Amino acid sequence: MGEFVKTSLEQAGVGLIRFDRPEARNALNEVVRGELAAAFEQFGADDAVRCVVLAGTDKVFAAGADIKAMAEASAEDMANTGGEAAWQVIRRFAKPIVAAVNGWALGGGCELAMHADIIVAGEGAKFGQPEIRVGIIPGAGGTQRLTRAVGKFKAMQMLLTGEPVSAADASAMGLVSEVVADDQALARALEIASRIARLPPIAAREIKRLVLSGVDKPLDDGLIDERRTFVSMFDTEDQKEGMRAFIEKRRPDFKGK
Repeated sequence: MGEFVKTSLEQAGVGLIRFDRPEARNALNEVVRGELAAAFEQFGADDAVRCVVLAGTDKVFAAGADIKAMAEASAEDMANTGGEAAWQVIRRFAKPIVAAVNGWALGGGCELAMHADIIVAGEGAKFGQPEIRVGIIPGAGGTQRLTRAVGKFKAMQMLLTGEPVSAADASAMGLVSEVVADDQALARALEIASRIARLPPIAAREIKRLVLSGVDKPLDDGLIDERRTFVSMFDTEDQKEGMRAFIEKRRPDFKGK
């Protein structure tokens, strides 16, 4: 439990990370990033947590980085903030992440949302990478993840103009998984996370790993890794339980073994 970031266990197997820095519209300063990293480390080490939901507030996800804190910084100052280490913790988080996005998700906020594996957006959400408007570029994966998510031409339009897109447009271009009413974003994210948490956690982690690593591999290499991992699933207790439960027409009880 930090100053701005709170964690809780909402349902069986589901951890919730919520951040709230109201005086700055959840701007991601060094403290917030550090607390987020600590929260992910906490849930990463907890075997009882199989899926994590990440959310800001009902009004805003995160309105970017803290411009006031960066305005007079030098390149050396930025290189020594330790921000990359905090992002790396989230980037390497092995369990599935579902983001619930309400309101603004700009700059670092959009980049933070794109670290998730599933994004549920409230219909009033706005996504954008406006860094060019203050003389910089995205620094936490915006040029890379956005392009992989929506393709070159949509990404270039967002990155080069700095203009945000609506939740509906974000959904149409593949930036979010689904759009719901604003007051249902968190509930829907928790529902999805709960479904994932009931499924075999080893398989969930391997699916996430294969999808993320496969983006940067030749197709043949990705297929080899997928097949090798598929075969390895047959040495897990969850595979035996899942298939026996299917044959016996009952609900499986996956143990993560």
